[in-house]
Amino acid sequence: MATIAIAAPHPAAIEAAREVTAAGGGLIDAALAAAAALTVAYPHQCSLGGDLVALVRDGARGVVRTVLSAGAAAAATDPAALRAAGDRMPAGGSHTVTVPGVVAGWAELARIGARLPLAWALAPATALAGGGVTVSEGLARAIRNRLDVVRADPGLSALMLDKSGEPLRVGATLVQPALAATLEELADDWRHFYTGPTARRLVAGLRERGSLLDAADFAAHRAENTAPLSATVNGATWWAAPPPSQGAALLAVLGRGSDPLTAARQAELSRDALLGDPRSGAVDTDGLLLRTVRDLAALPAGPRPAGDTVAITAADDEGNAVALIQSVFQSFGSGIADPATGVVLHNRGSAFSLDPAHPGALRPGARPPHTLCPALATAPGRVVALGCQGGRAQAWILSQVAEELLDAPAPESLLARPRWVIGSRDLNRPHPTLVLEPGTPGAEHLTTVAHRLGLEVAETAGPHDEAGHVQTARLRGDEVDAASDPRADGTTAVLVESGRRG
Repeated sequence: MATIAIAAPHPAAIEAAREVTAAGGGLIDAALAAAAALTVAYPHQCSLGGDLVALVRDGARGVVRTVLSAGAAAAATDPAALRAAGDRMPAGGSHTVTVPGVVAGWAELARIGARLPLAWALAPATALAGGGVTVSEGLARAIRNRLDVVRADPGLSALMLDKSGEPLRVGATLVQPALAATLEELADDWRHFYTGPTARRLVAGLRERGSLLDAADFAAHRAENTAPLSATVNGATWWAAPPPSQGAALLAVLGRGSDPLTAARQAELSRDALLGDPRSGAVDTDGLLLRTVRDLAALPAGPRPAGDTVAITAADDEGNAVALIQSVFQSFGSGIADPATGVVLHNRGSAFSLDPAHPGALRPGARPPHTLCPALATAPGRVVALGCQGGRAQAWILSQVAEELLDAPAPESLLARPRWVIGSRDLNRPHPTLVLEPGTPGAEHLTTVAHRLGLEVAETAGPHDEAGHVQTARLRGDEVDAASDPRADGTTAVLVESGRRG
C-alpha cells in the first residue's frame, strides 16, 4: 500500500482526498476528489465551467504525460465582429466563454490512473455542494473584490450574496443545490457535460446571453493526452505542459539564478508574442524556450488579462506524482453562473488576440493561450510536483521556489518566503511593473535590474495573492511530504492507501 502526500488550497479538498483514499482510491483518485471539492469550495477560482492542465508521472515506468483539456472557441466565431467593437477581447461576458475542459480532463485522468470509478471522486464534492461549505477568507475576499460583477449576474448574486443582498462573509455557509444536482448527473456519466442534459442546459443558457457556442462545439471537445516539454537544469529534469500552455516560459527561466528578472522579462515578452494553439497554426516553441532570438518588437503582442487558478499536487512513495491545475481564469471567470446547472463559466477566451497575425488570434475552433503551468521534476532519489495560482505570473512564481524544492528541508518555510512578480494589467498596474512583497530576497538588486529593463517598481503591504498560491508534494528517498502556500486557505495531508477497492 502506497503512502500519498497531497497539498491543496482549501481543507475541503484534502478531506475529500482522505475520504476517497479510505475507500480504496490511489494517487489519481485522491487528486480528482480534491479537484472536484475545490469546484464547490473555491468557485471564484475553479469550476466545472473551467479548463484543466495536469502532468502525471508513472513511477513504475518513469514516464511523464500531459493531460491538456483546454476548450475551444465556437466554430461559428466571427473575429471581425469583435474587432469592430474594439481592439481587444472583452474581459468577461458570454463571448469570453470557450468550451469548458475540466470534466473531460478529470475523465482522462481517471482513465489513465484511477483505481475507482470517477463517481467515487465526485461524491464528496456532491455532498459538499448540497450540504454547504463554509465561506473561506479567500472566497469572501474575491466576492468583495468583484462585487460589481457578482451583483450584475443573477446566477452569481443568488450564490454569493446573502438574503439582504450583501456579500457572504467568512464563516457563512454556501449551499449550491443546482451544482449538487449537476455533479450527481455527471457521476452517472461524465459525458452528460458534453453531449447530455448538462450540455443542453449550459448551451441554452449561454446562447440566451449571446454566445455562439452550440451543442456541436460541446460534443467536439476532447482532452488531449500528450508528451510534455522537458529541460535538464543542474542535474534535474523538469517537465511542463506544451502550448497552448505557457509551460515553456517556466523552463526558459529555470537555472537563471544570477539574473532571474531579466530572464523572466524576456520569457514574458516571448510568451506574449509567440504563444498560441498548435492545432490552429505554427507555434515557435524554441522562441518560447528562449533557445532562439526573435525580434519581438516586430511581432504583435497578445492581451494581458488577469487570472485565477487552483493547484493540487500529490506524490506517493512509489514515484507516482501529479500536478493538476484547473481554473476559471479571472475571479468568477466570465462573470456568469448558469442558474440551471450551478456552473460558474470561465473567461479563457479573453486571452485571445484580435490581431489576425498573432499566433493566439481568435479563430473558429481555436484554443486560447493558456496561463496554466503545472510542473514536475525528477532527480536521483527525488520527485517534485508543483503548481500555483497566479495567472500570467505562474512561471516566475514557480521559478523562485522550484529548484530549492528538490532539497529544501522545510518546504513550508520556502513557500512562505517573500516573492516578486512582474506584469501589468494582469496585476492591476497601468505599466509593466516589478511587484515585491516586503522582505523579498535580493530586492535591491531586483529593483536596479527592473529600472534597467524599463519596469516600474511597487511593493505590497504584506504577503499578497499576486505572489501566487504554490502547492507542492515531494518524494525524497522513501519519504513523501507536501506543503501549501500560506497565502491561500490550504493544507496538506499524508494518506495511506487502505487496500480496499470501493
